[in-house]
Amino acid sequence: MAGAETLSGALPPEVEELAIRLLTRACDRELTLATAESCTGGLIASLLTDVEGMGHAFERGFVVYTDEAKAGMLGIPRPLIDTHGAVSKEVALAMAEGALAHSRADVVASVTGFAGPAGPDDEPGLVHFGCARRGRPAFHREEHFGNVGRGKVREEATRVALEMMLEAIG
Repeated sequence: MAGAETLSGALPPEVEELAIRLLTRACDRELTLATAESCTGGLIASLLTDVEGMGHAFERGFVVYTDEAKAGMLGIPRPLIDTHGAVSKEVALAMAEGALAHSRADVVASVTGFAGPAGPDDEPGLVHFGCARRGRPAFHREEHFGNVGRGKVREEATRVALEMMLEAIG
């Protein structure tokens, strides 16, 4: 079985194995994938394009770190972001739905959270996820990874997003 080429060793083996399972299942079902990432900064997209022979299952990735990027690239209304905050269930779902609308992908995962210390009212390790599949309602997951450092939060967020995409594919 192929493995991640450049990221191998940078992520735990179980995360790499999840990515391979997801890509295999997407290829078998002729489905394409996309991501809308904030706190993971494109890590998920990078992993999904790193497995030799399976990159055709990945359609595109949106790295939308700022509120302006979320609104401009994914079409999320600014009032939604302003009302609920960029790190919220509502924005995570809107990111997934926006990435689906702005791509040709069949399945999309979105990630928005606080990877490390931010503002005084921000909870380090709080991450909201959205996942959408064409023709089905989007779903949400919230995780509290704790103040474990940016790298660990990004790693765990990648794992959760891959799990959600596998769930959406079935």
